Amino acid sequence: AAPTTNATDTTTSDNFKSSSFTTRTLWTIVSSSVLTLLACIYSAIHSNIPSPKDSPNRVLRRRLGIMIMALIVPELIVTWAMRQWISARQVTSQFKKLGYPDSISLTQSKEKESESHEQDRCLLAVLAEATLAFLRHFPGTLASSVKRAVKVHFSEQSEDHTWTQTHSFFVLMGGFMLYVNREPYHTLQPDQLLDLIRAECIDTPTLTANQIYDRSKGNVISKGLVMLQVAWFVIQLITRSIYHLETTQLEVGTLAFAVLNFLTYAVWWNKPLDVRCSYPVHWKSTETRLKEHIKEPDSDERDELAPLGILAPIFSPILELIGWFTIPTCRKLRVPTFDGSTKLEYLDRMALSLAALLMATIFGGIHCMAWFFTFPTYLEQVLWRISAAAITCTPWLGVLTSLFLIVPNSPYAVGFSLYALYVIFYVVGRAILLVLMFTTLHNLPPDAYKTVSWISLVPHL
Repeated sequence: AAPTTNATDTTTSDNFKSSSFTTRTLWTIVSSSVLTLLACIYSAIHSNIPSPKDSPNRVLRRRLGIMIMALIVPELIVTWAMRQWISARQVTSQFKKLGYPDSISLTQSKEKESESHEQDRCLLAVLAEATLAFLRHFPGTLASSVKRAVKVHFSEQSEDHTWTQTHSFFVLMGGFMLYVNREPYHTLQPDQLLDLIRAECIDTPTLTANQIYDRSKGNVISKGLVMLQVAWFVIQLITRSIYHLETTQLEVGTLAFAVLNFLTYAVWWNKPLDVRCSYPVHWKSTETRLKEHIKEPDSDERDELAPLGILAPIFSPILELIGWFTIPTCRKLRVPTFDGSTKLEYLDRMALSLAALLMATIFGGIHCMAWFFTFPTYLEQVLWRISAAAITCTPWLGVLTSLFLIVPNSPYAVGFSLYALYVIFYVVGRAILLVLMFTTLHNLPPDAYKTVSWISLVPHL
């Protein structure tokens, strides 16, 4: 008998292949990428608390500046987040070792003893009211009164004042403000907060983790929605790679931001978002002088970055975050954005430096994924390749230069000149890539408009 072909299976396979794809528009490509990009450079950034004297316009300008920096140097934002996470973990361990919950009970024992009699009288009054209600044959009133009394009595005692990592993030972002004569005086660092509590210059703050979350503008749902959008964007790019569909340069650039965004959200998950007001801590001591506990950096200490010259404003945030140098910063009424006042251990500094270098390499390497993509013109392809290679290799060149400067009697002028060139190469390369991400959209290949049909069923914004 002659062999027969399974026409039904062939038809079914063809129908499956034809129905597994659908078309998308240029607006869909741009809107999904821009929305994900905004989630990475706006919603993911957990800024420090502004000064009480900052105007709304100044807060907005500072926020826009951080967003621009997140566009140009996103690795710095990730390093900032990782630096705060390491510092928060260190502060949490320090407070727990010193028995911070016990210190609350010790400093407030007298207040609790004085209030215990008043609470007992309140409970007796409630019980008396419940008894009268029973005598008047109103069981419902009795039940509600007892329930209300028990709830109030135990809710006050169930407050957890344990120092958590949320507290550590809160104090590192300027959450505790020292007030003198009802006026804001200085933001308190963790060591300063402990020092003032021990000296009985201030009352122990009784701020719970729930009260800190109440000040935050973000919660699990809002952060989860942002992560959902970023995850959907990454999934749809993975499916395009599996089905061998063309991916645009805009999507590749957005993917690089999305990868770093996952790490930023992970380390900042317990940090309050967009808190505008600090928790007031009032000065009550009359025997101790303020300057014995609150010290500003001397002018001599501020000259440590003088050899950097005009490059000091560029490199000081990076060096301060990594913690290789003691760079004093003014914390009068606001913690600086890239604050590195908390001293890190040597291993933590090494881990942070290696992580920053790895993030920079990953970010540049993702742009190199578009090395063999289709470009509208040959010039755009060359510019993309040079820029992607520049932002990938520049951080490693900086490391090699720093090793060169460690050698005794090395010419610092040459090293600083090289650093200046690296900064120029990196900034120019980032700017070119940002421009090419959008200019390459004017002549896309046909496969770029195809998409997997089921990806639209995945929940996203």
